Amino acid sequence: MRAIITEWRFSPGAETGWHKHGYDYIVVPSMEGKLLIETSEGENVAELEAGQSYYRSAGVEHDVVNANDYEFSFVEIELK
Repeated sequence: MRAIITEWRFSPGAETGWHKHGYDYIVVPSMEGKLLIETSEGENVAELEAGQSYYRSAGVEHDVVNANDYEFSFVEIELK
C-alpha cells in the first residue's frame, strides 16, 4: 500500500485530539469551512474551500478542531 486514505467527519466543536503524522500528507476539504489548528507554536484558523487541497510534512504535533456550527468533512491522504 502506498497511501492511507481517511475521510474525517467532525460535529461542531469536535476535534482530532493531539497527534503527529508519521507520513507526509494531503488534505482535501469536502466543503467550505474553518478548522482551528492548534500546535505548540500557537493557534491558526484555516479557511478551507471544497476541493482545494493542501500538503503538510510529517512530524508536526497538532490538534484540529471544527470551528464551524455545522458538520465538517475532509479526506486525508497519507503518503507512505
